[in-house]
Amino acid sequence: MATQPRGTPSRRETGARRGRLLIEDAAGSRPFMRGILVHSLMARGLSFEEAYDAANQVRDRLREQGVVTRAELARTVVELLGDRVRGHAPSRAGIQVTRRGRGTAFSKGFLSQSLLAAAIDPNDAFDVARQIELELLKRGVREIDRRELRRLAYETLEGRLGPETAERYLVWRAFEQPDHPVILLLGGTAGAGKTALALEVGHRLGIHRVISTDAIRQVMRIMLSPELMPAIHASSYDAHKALGATGPDAVIEGFLAQASVVSVGVGAMMDRAVAENASLILDGVSIVPGLLDLDAWRESAHVIFLLVATLDVDAFRTRFQQRARDEERRPPHRYLENLDAILQVQDHLLELAEQHDVPIVDNESFDLSVLSIIRHVTGTLRKSRGFDAAELL
Repeated sequence: MATQPRGTPSRRETGARRGRLLIEDAAGSRPFMRGILVHSLMARGLSFEEAYDAANQVRDRLREQGVVTRAELARTVVELLGDRVRGHAPSRAGIQVTRRGRGTAFSKGFLSQSLLAAAIDPNDAFDVARQIELELLKRGVREIDRRELRRLAYETLEGRLGPETAERYLVWRAFEQPDHPVILLLGGTAGAGKTALALEVGHRLGIHRVISTDAIRQVMRIMLSPELMPAIHASSYDAHKALGATGPDAVIEGFLAQASVVSVGVGAMMDRAVAENASLILDGVSIVPGLLDLDAWRESAHVIFLLVATLDVDAFRTRFQQRARDEERRPPHRYLENLDAILQVQDHLLELAEQHDVPIVDNESFDLSVLSIIRHVTGTLRKSRGFDAAELL
């Protein structure tokens, strides 16, 4: 056996000296990865918060040792958590979810993600998924049909959160592979928060195509020169300056001129979603009530239109101040300087929404707005299709 030169620090001493914890096994020493331990503990039934707290405690308890074996690490976890982890193997090794003869490993993460379509808090979704996993383990289930898992999720949601929540989950599951795509339109002026809402709603509903009209307008700017289409080469709130419009309605004239051009691209994106039967979320100031003839997609898509607004002027101002701090390295937008013009655009959008029966989401609370949008989506789909729980279970 090779001997270590005198005066050379051991790996244990080196690890401690650097303030790092190393895990030693037959293959050598590797840094302790808190994220891996968190994932492992969640697979054994702990919530994220519980797993994260436990991983921190394990790291703090062992850090001074510098290097520990995997057995020492496991023993420390059991000492901290006891029966909550002792003897419970991760579920992915035991439970298979089958569909049409094919199986995939059961995942609390995937299940809790799908439960978000019921418009519930992510913590509630994870708790429900964990309850379902523990029930399957208790029964000794090693294989479950996807439809049966859906029924179990429905019953668990109904028991914990009520029938309306459970029905929302079933309704969206029915549209996972729809005959027509779901197209969600989120209009609203600059700074209303529509893009952040679009991304979060897309995440919770599993809609991967989320596009802003800002991107559509940028493509059009490359294709159409300022001389040909001056309105699209400005912001929505100062497009009137590019047109040379004056008078009390100049801001609205410029805004509508820009939106009219960009709405052509919006329609093209909706046509593509229909052609590919792929659900889509479009957000942007250029999505204006009455500007698009939604009847053109009535037979080919489930189109849902909502207007996002911030009715509290102080909240608008605070949001712009925060955005200015967050975007110091990006091209500046003079939102605060143009707040009056932005509010004019919002007032006009609110009037159009009233005329065309477009529901309004007052984005006072981001979390509540996300839930409100999801509930509106599932509620609209429920009405359009009719609802029969027995048919979907």
